[in-house]
Amino acid sequence: MVEQPDWDLRLGYLIHDVSRLRRMMFDRALAPLGITRSQWWVLAFISRKDGLPQTQLANELDVGKVAVGALIDRLESSGFVIRQADPVDRRVKRVYVTKQARGFLEKLRKETDKFNAMIVNGIDRKQLEGASDALLAMKHNLLAMSDGTLPENQKESEETEAPRAKARKKRRAA
Repeated sequence: MVEQPDWDLRLGYLIHDVSRLRRMMFDRALAPLGITRSQWWVLAFISRKDGLPQTQLANELDVGKVAVGALIDRLESSGFVIRQADPVDRRVKRVYVTKQARGFLEKLRKETDKFNAMIVNGIDRKQLEGASDALLAMKHNLLAMSDGTLPENQKESEETEAPRAKARKKRRAA
């Protein structure tokens, strides 16, 4: 049986649970504004890449074309985006943020800033930076794994992990 480090299950659980709770509370915070987190996510992404084709938007967000289409339908009916045919290929629909959405996004950013400030209340800036650095490193490792490559220090880590596990086991037994 391979011994797992003490932090292994707790870290994964905490990452998942904090993310779940954040999504749930963010939905509640956005409800009075009449927009869902999914709509906000798509709208914010489009605002950074205005004029992106709808199919490319689905690919970049890693969401199905039908799901993105439905979100864009709702955003379009709210007056936040418009679809326009591509000037070169009329079959391609490009999605643009409206002037109305730009003002709304500014309001959303202020609400998001307030929401995030509440989440990090009482946490030291250095702790936040350390947590952010660690999560970013995990993200890079996961992306490297998805590309079929090992993170740079993976082999080094595997070679040094066995002695560490034995030392932890001895400390627990003592």
